[in-house]
Amino acid sequence: MVAYVVEALEDVTLDVAGPEGRLAHYDLMSPFVWTEGETYRMLVRVLPSPLGPADPTGVIWGGDSDDGLHFRMRETPAIIPGPNPDDAGGCEDPTVVRGEDGAYLVFYTGVDAARQQGSLLVAKGPALTDLHEQRVMLTAPRGEGNIKEATLAQGTDGCLRLFYEYARDNASRIGMAVGPTVEGPWTVVEDPFSIREEGWDNWHLSTGPIVQQDGRDPVMFYNGATMDARWRIGWISFSPDFGKVTGRGLEPLIMPPPARSRDATDIAFAASCLVIGDDIWLYYSLEDKILRRALVRSCL
Repeated sequence: MVAYVVEALEDVTLDVAGPEGRLAHYDLMSPFVWTEGETYRMLVRVLPSPLGPADPTGVIWGGDSDDGLHFRMRETPAIIPGPNPDDAGGCEDPTVVRGEDGAYLVFYTGVDAARQQGSLLVAKGPALTDLHEQRVMLTAPRGEGNIKEATLAQGTDGCLRLFYEYARDNASRIGMAVGPTVEGPWTVVEDPFSIREEGWDNWHLSTGPIVQQDGRDPVMFYNGATMDARWRIGWISFSPDFGKVTGRGLEPLIMPPPARSRDATDIAFAASCLVIGDDIWLYYSLEDKILRRALVRSCL
């Protein structure tokens, strides 16, 4: 059976997040990184630290890099809260895909003004600086909440799968919807997998990036946690049609190092992946404020 191991860890930095930068003293989360030609691009969730009662829970900023590690951020954010009431409280967790017409589609979590509910929204436009169309893509049914952390993949049956995190019974779970294109319409189906009562992922689950490589089952680097929200990154693989689980790591792939301060959160949280040759570069956040990437390799 194929398994996955981490071979290297590297810091990811933003040019405006240093002590004198305009994003100094801001927390950084959900780094979504992709490539266009030889340029690395990033969208990332940014929020003040500490978060004030009137502050948005997130603003999405964009930047570029030559090496995938050091990013030059743009002068203005890519997505800001409002005037849509569905994201007036904050914009979180960006995921970028390209539509059939070549436009950018940015799936993100929109938090309402009361900070009571998160829905999955999509912003669309010809450029990341011109995302002019925004609409709600998926909302939680009665008894559930906080649709967020979108991940998209196509199965061998030609259908798109939209994986997402949702809340139920005071816990996070991973849901899945099926649709004909990246713009839907989406039909919610049975959850793709659940918690393991005796595992490190025995209470919370959240989506992570999916890697699809020729000759190997699709693998998701997902996020799991205990009841006290100690988040770790693990892996799970699926059949090519996403009809069943074919493998799952027993132990976390990535655990946080010892915290730098006593008040730091005990969290490692996966956000995106790049496949370059045989290398898988996994981008994630630590303590909800530090960005890193890991070199992940498969082994038998």
